[in-house]
Amino acid sequence: MREERRLVWRVLRHWRGIANRGRVPRRDDIEPWLLGEDGRNCLLVAVQSPIELSHFLLVGVNLAVALCATDTLAGVLLSHVPRVVSTRRALMIEGSAMLRKEGILYRGILLPLSEDGVVIDQVLGATNYRSLREDEAPMRQVVFRTQWV
Repeated sequence: MREERRLVWRVLRHWRGIANRGRVPRRDDIEPWLLGEDGRNCLLVAVQSPIELSHFLLVGVNLAVALCATDTLAGVLLSHVPRVVSTRRALMIEGSAMLRKEGILYRGILLPLSEDGVVIDQVLGATNYRSLREDEAPMRQVVFRTQWV
């Protein structure tokens, strides 16, 4: 089988392989993405109650500068965590955001994790992106498409 070049699809395939066996993956199931080369574009969110207290546990180096404003890549991913937790499903999002003061187009995925198989206690995020080309105008709307997977 040909190796998938896109990070989001590699991580999703691994998560689905575990979820298709009837359980929500645990953090140790996804540890390779957090420690390997792909971890540079991954983040991990601790889910808290109330959900507004959820926070980053781990942010890959390529996303580390994007932690504050809601129009940054990490902030956009964090804003969708409540939807993932309430539905217990993976969510793919695409859109534009800012990263290191530069406009980008991105595709990201948020994947629920559970240590006990019942309560969603963490969410894994993985994203890949590219800079906007000179002939592409930044989008006014930060997220322009979401899709349940």
